[in-house]
Amino acid sequence: MTIYARFCLQAVVVVCLATLTACSGHAPNYQPCAGKDNQTLQEEESSPTVDELSYLTMESEPSLTEELQELDKTGSWDAPAAGKSAGEITYDFPVIVNKQVQFYINQFQGRQRKTFAHWLARSKQYQTFIEGELEKAGLPKDLVFLAMIESGYNPTAYSRAHAAGLWQFIPGTGKLYGLRINKWVDERREPNKATLAAIKYLSCLYDEFGDWYLAVAAYNAGEGRIGKAIRKYNTKDFWEIASHNHLSLETKRYVPKLLAAIIVGRNPEKYGFNDIEYKKPQKYDLITIPPGTDLEAIAVSASTTVKKLRTLNTELRKNQTPPGNESYAMRIPHGTHNLVAKNLKRLHPVVTTDYTTHTVYSGDTLSSICRKYRINKTTLLKANKLRTASLKKGQRLRIPYRATKYILLKKGETPESRFAKAGREGQMLLHELKPGETLSGLAKKYDVPVRIIQQWNNIRNVKKIRAGDHIALYLSNSSPVAPQVQMAESASPESQVADLSQAIIVLQGSKKKNPHSSEKNSDDILPDTAVQLVYQVQNGDSLWTIAKKFQVSASQIREWNNLGNNMIHPGTKLVIKKG
Repeated sequence: MTIYARFCLQAVVVVCLATLTACSGHAPNYQPCAGKDNQTLQEEESSPTVDELSYLTMESEPSLTEELQELDKTGSWDAPAAGKSAGEITYDFPVIVNKQVQFYINQFQGRQRKTFAHWLARSKQYQTFIEGELEKAGLPKDLVFLAMIESGYNPTAYSRAHAAGLWQFIPGTGKLYGLRINKWVDERREPNKATLAAIKYLSCLYDEFGDWYLAVAAYNAGEGRIGKAIRKYNTKDFWEIASHNHLSLETKRYVPKLLAAIIVGRNPEKYGFNDIEYKKPQKYDLITIPPGTDLEAIAVSASTTVKKLRTLNTELRKNQTPPGNESYAMRIPHGTHNLVAKNLKRLHPVVTTDYTTHTVYSGDTLSSICRKYRINKTTLLKANKLRTASLKKGQRLRIPYRATKYILLKKGETPESRFAKAGREGQMLLHELKPGETLSGLAKKYDVPVRIIQQWNNIRNVKKIRAGDHIALYLSNSSPVAPQVQMAESASPESQVADLSQAIIVLQGSKKKNPHSSEKNSDDILPDTAVQLVYQVQNGDSLWTIAKKFQVSASQIREWNNLGNNMIHPGTKLVIKKG
């Protein structure tokens, strides 16, 4: 018994009790494999997540229907006559050629030639690893072509049955064979891990049935269905079972399609595949990344793109490493390990504003678009320089949203020194925590993720922050949607700025009062960490209401803006200084 078989026997004692009595033909200590038949109907038919829907579907319904109709015309399912073989090539899988196998050889050369060529081109990325692991496990190396007919060697393939990855595991079976599947990772999509899981499952199936045709048929249909067929027809001859109607045509085709893939795949030139541009295995470095790290941060560190990182780490379901206590072993472009290790220490996140595009459709209104993207009308109007709420079908609108970008601090540079002056990459704002305030409340107030605030301030335990602590916030000055600041802390809700895009936060450098100046209590003299706001006058505003809103005097606003009287107009930008 192989080590993989022992694994299966130990892993499935609980889930297999219901099927044990149906296996009297096996030894008393036999336990069937923990495969598809042991999953609940609810799990089999669970709806795919948004991320799973982005997988490349393996096979379309129309093409499958057409293929099965043509296959059905081949007639009875018989083993080949004595003496008929697959040729002179030596296989380690029991390869024969009959009408159904020949049908798929013809399909691969004809109607499905383009598809099969794509499969061949991708094959070299994975064959060496898969064949090596199959050989270690004592399984036929020709089983490498099982991944071909399952997924076309595409780690992001997704089927109608919610099976995913190179080896097309459904969620339940994947978990039983050690693959993690949650909202952060789906290891069915990681080729190496999925290959090891597939080898365990195939080993179990062969130990159960003692025949490779039945084992691979069970890999597709489930061992329970194949076991019932064996008992019903009292035979372990796959071709005899296939000659009856117990198995669906979609399941029966699985064996001849694999045999045809082995035959053509082992000698592609003989079957006309002479111009294949084979893709090489991906080279990469491995580096340990802290939990909850944005892929954008790693991309900046490696001078690459998030798309490239997702290609190297197909198991990731979000643009972030899994949170929690465990670090993550990430694949990064080959030769970038030292660069990333050095740059990760220099990275600093800045919250900025990015834009997406919304195309106006029939029935869209300004209100419905604002609800969809969770922004207010004033912000949407200003972002698109619109004066009215009138929209036209086909009109493209810029939708602002909060985003995090990462910058690399120079040698000897600190976040404080980088953001100390206005007009650079961004601005630093110090927020003093009031009694009862939390980081989650602060994150909501400034529209910044909690984990980013933690990164900014090196906070490992949010429970240890106290009232009076100063929390540093780094906000891009390119953002038209700046957060509310000091006036929001003391002013009543009615007096707060309704539209956050009205105020742009600018951190001023320390200004020292001239000791020889004759002026006393000059409002131009700003203390350390003073904040300057630029407020855009709205309809209905007066100098008095603005002064009350920001808790300053009207005379101060006139002085700061060189106003000769109290007359102001909508659209005018006023400087407000807060010490």
